Amino acid sequence: MQQSVPSGLSAFSFRVLAMALMLCDHTWALLLPGQWWLTCIGRLAFPIFAFLLAEGFFYTHDRRRYCLRMLFWAVVTEIPFNFMMGSSPLYPFHQNVLWTFLIALLTMAALEKVRSSFRPLPALLLCALLTAAGYVLGYLAMVDYYGEGVLTVLVFYFFRGRRWWDFLGQFLCLNILHAVMLGGYFFTITLFGHEFEIVQQGLAVLALVPIWLYRGRQGYHARWFQRFCYAFYPLHMLALYAIYQIVSA
Repeated sequence: MQQSVPSGLSAFSFRVLAMALMLCDHTWALLLPGQWWLTCIGRLAFPIFAFLLAEGFFYTHDRRRYCLRMLFWAVVTEIPFNFMMGSSPLYPFHQNVLWTFLIALLTMAALEKVRSSFRPLPALLLCALLTAAGYVLGYLAMVDYYGEGVLTVLVFYFFRGRRWWDFLGQFLCLNILHAVMLGGYFFTITLFGHEFEIVQQGLAVLALVPIWLYRGRQGYHARWFQRFCYAFYPLHMLALYAIYQIVSA
């Protein structure tokens, strides 16, 4: 009997989509600041990466190695990120998003330990404290997306599933984190003769559409591609910065 193939997007498709959206956003930031649509669609990249990180945390065979790999690439990415953000190899005011993900990974590891070691009520209280600690650390370390970025990953940790309350929790939390807390630029659209103000960062909530189409299918997952996904982050920054230096010379 032929086995049925799960429908929906695969993890491979997700990674390609997220990298393409991130490239659009960074292209806008460095090369095409007048093309606002690039950064608008780029808002979807971070929640997709956050979702993939939370999924990877549950599926990895070695969480310690997962954290060390994230640490390695966070360090490697720092100088390319600094060039992109401040045109200098040293830019202490903002750190790349892999540090955000590393904080989230360490927080999830601590949450797992607490949930398996304590009774429900003290576990609930300790989990709340750990979540708050991850949020505060995101701000103290000045990582990309700050504490809200750490919490975005934790949203997909706490609301992991396909039950209606998981979908609702993801939707409400992403609205609060991105449209309200992170906020940012507003732009106006006209629909059926009425004008509506939309917060640009709130478009990140639209990432839930492809996320909800995911069914756990891995797709293509060769080792070289996994490494490429990490390397793409610093390499595309270096490429964009090099192009920026050429065109602005």
